Amino acid sequence: MQLTITTTHRPATDLGYLLHKNPGRVQSFAQSFGQAHVLYPEAAEERCTVALLLDIDAVGLVRMPHDSGGFALEQYVNDRPYVASSFLSVALGEIFGSAMASRCKDRPELAEQAIPLEATIGVVACQGGDGLLHRLFEPLGYTVHATGYPLDPRFPEWGASPYYTLTLRGVIRLRDLLTHIYVLMPVLDNDKHYWVGDDEVEKLLRRGEGWLATHPERELIAARYLRNHRSLARDALARLAGLPDPDTAAEGGGTDEGAPNPYEQPAAAPERAPNLHEQRLDAVAAVLREAGAKRVLDLGCGEGRRLKILLADHAIEQIAGMDVSHRALERAADRLHLDRLPPAQRQRITLLNGSLTYRDRLLEGYDAAAVVEVIEHLDYPRLVAFERVLFEFARPGLVALTTPNQEYNRLFPSLPAGTVRHADHRFEWTREQFHGWAEAVAARHGYAVRISPLGPEDPAAGAPSQMAVFTRQDGAVAPTLEGGEQ
Repeated sequence: MQLTITTTHRPATDLGYLLHKNPGRVQSFAQSFGQAHVLYPEAAEERCTVALLLDIDAVGLVRMPHDSGGFALEQYVNDRPYVASSFLSVALGEIFGSAMASRCKDRPELAEQAIPLEATIGVVACQGGDGLLHRLFEPLGYTVHATGYPLDPRFPEWGASPYYTLTLRGVIRLRDLLTHIYVLMPVLDNDKHYWVGDDEVEKLLRRGEGWLATHPERELIAARYLRNHRSLARDALARLAGLPDPDTAAEGGGTDEGAPNPYEQPAAAPERAPNLHEQRLDAVAAVLREAGAKRVLDLGCGEGRRLKILLADHAIEQIAGMDVSHRALERAADRLHLDRLPPAQRQRITLLNGSLTYRDRLLEGYDAAAVVEVIEHLDYPRLVAFERVLFEFARPGLVALTTPNQEYNRLFPSLPAGTVRHADHRFEWTREQFHGWAEAVAARHGYAVRISPLGPEDPAAGAPSQMAVFTRQDGAVAPTLEGGEQ
């Protein structure tokens, strides 16, 4: 697979400055999927061309984890070594990262200059035909030329293949060209070779800044870039529109990422930064810092967004994340790069697969526990079991627990009356109900509790979320409730 970029800007060899790659050298870079090579087939003042060649290790692909959902022999019979895909995007980010970030130390003004560029990719796999190629690239200012190929020239009745040689021409900044290719390659064949989680939303928004929000195919781009994970695509589209993140609960409760979420932010929602979920994370982190917690539990850790924040706080010596979803824990491990952490850092964190309604002695002995948007995912009768597991048996010194405020739901015009924000929510409490539950739990188990709103407050409905901070009272002994151990 190869990508070539040509310019006739004078002097054309400025391309070397922009890419931080010397036209007089052939350079090779080891990649997780094989080798990448950068060379210049031509480098003159009138015309300069750089080529990025990917040599995909077909045997290595079989060893790579890939949640393709395809046919049984897909790992062995596929087009990955031959066509442009997310492998190209990864190589662009690693090899031409400085150019994509518009850094050019020797010629900083050059990085901001639109120059004539022609990019040719041979070949791309486009699920949607050449019409999709035009719909994706023409709104960005390119002249698009796509050469298609039959499935088999010997059998024309079989029709056209999904493969094209794609050429893009335009007067544009090099960083924009690279960024457009980076985002749109996995969109074309609707596939990625790695796990997709919340980090990919941030990456899409960062790479799509300045163009994606106004692109007529932004919904398709978001859906395919995020491998059709609906909750992530909703998140990205809401933020592109300048709204806060949708209040998805998969992060806290290990729920299915594709579960429908009818909740949307109201038209008059506050500015995105910080969004509601970030406010929850910041509030919980501040409580833990204030308490001086050294050993922290993250219960219902999901894909590890809170764990990443906790790991960055070096005052915390030991972190344990628990979730009922094994898949979510795999994504958390990937988000935290556990396989690449230095030994001292790796020893600070443990991931546990388990239920919050069954006693586990591994949860005992911690200074604090974070339980963020979790309890509403439990069947209401199981709350007593959860209460015992956390407050009677684990008994951390402090518990920071958040849950939605049901009264605030009426401010969301797209949320039908009487429904909850997420299909997996078993209940949602009013402020009075939450206060009553929290105070009763604190009284039963020897804790003091303070309750505070989270997010922008409405005079009548309160804030969209609410937090209870339970502090164990010195010398208090939890009662043993009827029913024995869970």
